[in-house]
Amino acid sequence: MAMYLCPQDGTRAETTTLTWCCPVCRGPWDLDFEVAGPLSLNSLTGRVNSLWRYEEALPLASPATTLGEGRTPLVPLTGTVTAKLDFLMPTLSFKDRGAVMLAELARRLSPERVIADSSGNAGTAVAAYCARASLPCTVYVPEGTSPKKTEQIRAHGARLEIVPGGREATALAARTAADAPGTFYASHVFNPYFLHGTKTYVYEMWEDLGGRLPDAIAVPVGNGTLLLGAALATAELHAQGLIDERPALIAVQAEAVSPLAAAFRADADGLLDTPAGAATPTLAEGIAIPRPPRAHAILAAVRESGGTFLTVTEDQIRTAQLDLAARGFYVETTGVACWAAVGGWTDRSVVVPLCGAGLKTGLAG
Repeated sequence: MAMYLCPQDGTRAETTTLTWCCPVCRGPWDLDFEVAGPLSLNSLTGRVNSLWRYEEALPLASPATTLGEGRTPLVPLTGTVTAKLDFLMPTLSFKDRGAVMLAELARRLSPERVIADSSGNAGTAVAAYCARASLPCTVYVPEGTSPKKTEQIRAHGARLEIVPGGREATALAARTAADAPGTFYASHVFNPYFLHGTKTYVYEMWEDLGGRLPDAIAVPVGNGTLLLGAALATAELHAQGLIDERPALIAVQAEAVSPLAAAFRADADGLLDTPAGAATPTLAEGIAIPRPPRAHAILAAVRESGGTFLTVTEDQIRTAQLDLAARGFYVETTGVACWAAVGGWTDRSVVVPLCGAGLKTGLAG
């Protein structure tokens, strides 16, 4: 049975509790979980056409909360760069992969309330899946969040709490509320079930590429949930002998908010000690995270894969959004960051996620 495990001090807790963080260090949980058995391409034939087809690799089974999420297509953009169209998910972003896991876990625990905090996409996904599971939901978002995202959250019936300030102030408000009795904190950062949902991004890639992976996987990184999910999947596939080598993980940040890239370039194991200041605005609002709680794990995962960090400017984001639109893909500004960073690569194969629909933010000014 899966258990929560603190990577910092070894504290453990049952996953049947509502404990949302390590009670000793207040850090995020990992999940002590082993894949049930090896997958094979032949074994997937005839299975449900959603991410739940990889049941051996998931910590939950037989879901009641699904919206048919997953199985998004791979489409070549150049001779070496391929896009995975995760903006085709039910709530129009990749966050559905993790949100369905959190909502299904919450449904089984029957809390009095579910809360989440988000810059938009995770909040819309949690709101939708809580609606599916008939769970009361409150979503905390920072002021300045895209009106289209807040509209979507309200449309799913969730209560919206708009927090003055930036992403850190929003997270603090949600974590304070999460300590109330009877509360399930559907945190895409602190709850590791979310990461085990996002890892299906790579399982699908492996299946659709005929049992192999590209040389590199590029992902936009703020709190790092897609990157850490990708690291989990590549480790599991390698351990099962289903891939010979693990691909390099290419982490992409907006130059305006790039604390992890700065730490990587300084060869640091964690975030650098920098004075707090006013938040720098960026078009890539979904990855504008000044102090990601899983920074140590993100940096370690990139290094262990032989990958690197890349940053993109605001002008590169604008150009990349227009370029993808000219190719037929209308993607939100955060979701074009990887194309901006690696779209010109010709020396190795790489997959980039188009991870949010353009309708969520509109065209960059």
